[in-house]
Amino acid sequence: MKLRPLLDKFDCLVSYLQSPLLLVLRLYWGFSFAQTGWGKLTHLEKTTGFFESLHIPMPRLNAMAAGSVECFGGVLLLLGLFARPVAVPLIFTMIVAYVTADNEALHAIFSDTDKFVSAAPFLYLLAALIVLAFGPGKFSLDALLFKKTASAK
Repeated sequence: MKLRPLLDKFDCLVSYLQSPLLLVLRLYWGFSFAQTGWGKLTHLEKTTGFFESLHIPMPRLNAMAAGSVECFGGVLLLLGLFARPVAVPLIFTMIVAYVTADNEALHAIFSDTDKFVSAAPFLYLLAALIVLAFGPGKFSLDALLFKKTASAK
């Protein structure tokens, strides 16, 4: 029996998991981003103080920017609307979080990978990278709205 046809059938079968997995990932992490961003925006003075303690320039403006990107970007991610474009500022925000708030974990990326992957930004960053690379999946507003546009051409 040849192995390649079996592997092809297996690949075809498990590919049906892609969109449900992307949906679950977007729902969970989109909600988490939105909730975290909303917390930053509704507790702006506390967030500004934290950003000041990290020596982030223009802490209030950056607190509002980070909170807005996380809150509104998270909602868009959750809906799967403009998911790939919105993943870019979410990724940038998580990289900035590593550089400023979790710098020690960032520097441990190769020497202590457990510290790096245990840092708060890691799973947010990973979720945004997955959506950027693979898209939001079939169960998204992007697929619903832009499928019609693509078929009209």
